[in-house]
Amino acid sequence: MDILDSIVIGAGQAGLSSSYHLRRLGIEHVVLDADEAAGGAWQHRWDALTMQDVHGVAELPGSVPPPRTSEQANLAVPSYFAAYERAHDLPVIRPVHVERVTDEDGILVVHAGDRAWCSRTLVNATGTWTQPFLPHYPGMETFLGEQLHTVDYPGPEHFRGKRVLVVGGGASAVQFLGALAPITDVLWATRRPPVWRTDDFTPEAGAAAVALVEQRVAQGLAPQSVVSVTGLMLRPQEQAAARLGVYDARRPMFERVEPDGVRWADGSFEPVDVILWATGFRPAIGHLAPLHLRSERGGIQLDRNGRGTTAVKDPRIQLVGYGPSASTIGANRAGRTAARGVQRYLARARAEQVPVP
Repeated sequence: MDILDSIVIGAGQAGLSSSYHLRRLGIEHVVLDADEAAGGAWQHRWDALTMQDVHGVAELPGSVPPPRTSEQANLAVPSYFAAYERAHDLPVIRPVHVERVTDEDGILVVHAGDRAWCSRTLVNATGTWTQPFLPHYPGMETFLGEQLHTVDYPGPEHFRGKRVLVVGGGASAVQFLGALAPITDVLWATRRPPVWRTDDFTPEAGAAAVALVEQRVAQGLAPQSVVSVTGLMLRPQEQAAARLGVYDARRPMFERVEPDGVRWADGSFEPVDVILWATGFRPAIGHLAPLHLRSERGGIQLDRNGRGTTAVKDPRIQLVGYGPSASTIGANRAGRTAARGVQRYLARARAEQVPVP
């Protein structure tokens, strides 16, 4: 079996950026993507989400960003990614559902069903979309209504005429409340009081937020999302919900779920038809488990005090879209850093005359 210089897993923003820079450096590689078509996680977003609604999609390297229009994001971004793959002739293979990555005599082997690829290095760009986090509360299995996670969100019209409980204190919860409050009855519950930004989100504020995430990754802790440390802000499309008082009426987390609603520790009860769990995602890195990259603190420690992309435990492995690079701008920068990390490892291995089949 041929041994590649590198393999990229995932063809979202981070994976495409990595492939672009690997190609520019002349590094032989392929990109393995689990989806049937280009677009990464964007192709799975709800139809009501338009390019005007998203926080912005940074341009891929050597390109321009997709325009902020009323077009559906789940159509516009996949079209943008597909055109980018063609324009730069990126070596994407799909659909490939990677199951595990193993080390066999110093060579990384990527397993996908009855197929396998061998490589000297790996760039992991699998993001978080395939790993929704759903907390457990007593009685969840008894609920007679509908329970959905962000990953299943079908758009606001699905909820018209239903009483909806939105659970979670992040940006997605705020956006769901903004879309639902004007058309139906909503409640909001979070584990902690939300932290609202009262100042402008300047580049300096963004850098400070990213630095907090970098600190966790540098210590080998599981990463928090960048959004979790930036604070919450209401966009113009959420002002109608704000005027209705939905954000001011937030309640702490309930104690248990009952067949017709939820009950708090003080005995109070609210009937609801739908529980919408906007409870976030976790990094999709289970396929890397055989490589034992996690630290004793639960996360994968990255180099350069958390600012790099190289796994401290194994310099053959680059992680992009992980921790501080889990944003479209961060993913672009991480792609370049990862490609250079691959280049450095290959050069060092050859210079040190490390046996490379």
